[in-house]
Amino acid sequence: MGSRSRIIVVLASLLASVAQAQEKDGAHGNNIVTRGEYLARAGDCIACHTAPDGHIFAGGRAMPTPFGTLYSSNITPDPENGIGKWTADDFYKTMHTGRFPDGGLIYPAMPFGSYTKVTRADSDAIFAYLKSIPPVDQKNRPHDLRFPYDNRQLILGWRTLFFTEGEFKPDPSKSAEWNRGAYLVEGLGHCGMCHSPINALGGTSQSDAFKGGLIPMQNWYAPSLTSNREAGLGDWSTKDITDLLQTGVSARGVVYGPMAEVVHNSLQYLTDEDARAMALYLKGIAEASSGPPPNSKLPSSESSLLLSLGKTVYDARCASCHGTRGEGKPPHWPPLAGNQSIEMQSAVNPIRMVLNGGYPPATMGNPRPYGMPPFAGQLSDNEVAAVVTYIRTSWGNRGTAVSAREANELRSAPLD
Repeated sequence: MGSRSRIIVVLASLLASVAQAQEKDGAHGNNIVTRGEYLARAGDCIACHTAPDGHIFAGGRAMPTPFGTLYSSNITPDPENGIGKWTADDFYKTMHTGRFPDGGLIYPAMPFGSYTKVTRADSDAIFAYLKSIPPVDQKNRPHDLRFPYDNRQLILGWRTLFFTEGEFKPDPSKSAEWNRGAYLVEGLGHCGMCHSPINALGGTSQSDAFKGGLIPMQNWYAPSLTSNREAGLGDWSTKDITDLLQTGVSARGVVYGPMAEVVHNSLQYLTDEDARAMALYLKGIAEASSGPPPNSKLPSSESSLLLSLGKTVYDARCASCHGTRGEGKPPHWPPLAGNQSIEMQSAVNPIRMVLNGGYPPATMGNPRPYGMPPFAGQLSDNEVAAVVTYIRTSWGNRGTAVSAREANELRSAPLD
């Protein structure tokens, strides 16, 4: 064999080795950048780090909180305003510890309480992806926080109470699929940021994780993922859960509001395997309902009047899509009978849907979603309260009555 032939054989062998290495590089792409892009989507990084009509990941998105307004940071590879001078070690330490490379404290609007669980390999992949995107020369906007919350040293106290540093540790008693789902839900997906109650200090105790709560400043209720009376998925089929995660609609329900954005930006891009893993984990943390439903807050006479008016409004405005007995036409027009989101203790979401309407997200699996029109301009506060009370208490539903005052308070709620 001549020298040229030997060179060709060696090159072929090297190319084959590179191809094999790339194939082993991850199930979500053939190189670290592709895998990092997938993981960045799974972590929904775009939701906070991209302002409306702004450059991707250039930051500047306003994030109102009870303590003032935070502005997300530029995470493009711009050397002056972004992460262009960071190393992979810097990025991992930021994700893992909630501190900037210089040791500065990060406000917990960044979900470092969840991101601390992200593995080093996944952190490196996300960093590689972010380093590959176009840099944007956009300065970071200073936060606008009220005194004393503008003192970053106060975060030390918050961290002592609510932050536990450490990568995700698989549960050896569970399957690999269950552990993958736990990693995505508890870590990269940071689902607990919305689906856990937030106290006056802006934190959540570990014992209340995933038990649901009102999203501050947004006036949407993120239902409990543990209670089957709310969004607990223990009695859902795996297919119904994965449909909801990947397309925003399923035979059991439809997502609206902030969750629609999560599905649009993030969950629709999950592989079938990852969506199924999340579904398996979510089914596993759901707890059986216990105890009787809560009592109505309204006098029985007032409830009776609401139900009578509510049926009139429902028959005129809602029955054509949702059915005369709340049976719906799934998946596009969700059933209202037996619908957990209708029966929850908080009536915020159904009131907002009647007032503001909305669309499920446009996804690859549901590119032309059917929407619900807003009725704020057509129904009075009394009529909104009446129709919501009617659907929460009819067809076997065990929700409670709502008042006109509750409807009025949500008329001026922000739409995003």
